[in-house]
Amino acid sequence: EKCGRRFSKIHQITPKRQHKCLIHDGQSRHLTVQKKWLGLCRSVWYNAAVQLIQKYNYAELKRKEGDARLYLTPDGEALPSVTTILSKTKDKSFLKKWRAKVGEEEAEKIIRDSAKIGTALHLYIERFVNGDKYKDLTEVGVQAEKMAQKIIDEAFKDITEIWGSEVHLYNPGKYAGTTDMVGVYKGRPTIIDFKQTNRPKKREWVQDYLMQLAAYAAAHNAMFDTEIEQGVVLMCSRDLTFQRFELEGEKFVRATNAFMKKLDAYNASII
Repeated sequence: EKCGRRFSKIHQITPKRQHKCLIHDGQSRHLTVQKKWLGLCRSVWYNAAVQLIQKYNYAELKRKEGDARLYLTPDGEALPSVTTILSKTKDKSFLKKWRAKVGEEEAEKIIRDSAKIGTALHLYIERFVNGDKYKDLTEVGVQAEKMAQKIIDEAFKDITEIWGSEVHLYNPGKYAGTTDMVGVYKGRPTIIDFKQTNRPKKREWVQDYLMQLAAYAAAHNAMFDTEIEQGVVLMCSRDLTFQRFELEGEKFVRATNAFMKKLDAYNASII
């Protein structure tokens, strides 16, 4: 397939990636797309309008692992992570029933496999955003790449600016955490998280994910005096079903209030 001006646009924005997708066919006017990179080229074309902008100074925070994950802030605080707060205040009765149903050994295997695919999916998207080549030929890596590519193909055309990837945030005196991406989604500043799932989910099953978005938005607003009031979870299941769960308006306010109640409950439990 011959390429023309389209890929000159990609070259301007993603020069690192151009050499992976294109080879010269011996004629000065044309470039030929290698078939094995056709899917990636398509995604880059969707994403050609994305601008990587260092809008804010996102500093990395040190983490302390243990029974509770803590982030160490520049102010000397040790703040609980958003995921720790949600995990410690979660009703786990359903999880206990599920473990009893499938058995402890199988339950642990499912959890481990999900964690591995989730890690690989996030790494693939992060490398894609940074313009770095990444290939994991393990069974987990191949599956994660397909899922990540599905998210890129379906959603990245709605992302026009990326301010940061794997961004550490904290709300002074309250909590901290890491969001997958901060940028402009559908024309508005947005907290963006990527999720893998074994099977497609209903919105009522992802309330913790939505509370995470609201918590990260509040932390970003506290740190940088922004007014982020939108979040989105971009999700892909093992069968490559893509889903997006958007959070804005009244639902955003409710998710924020729900997380703050969780934070109060967590603080009460450790006193």
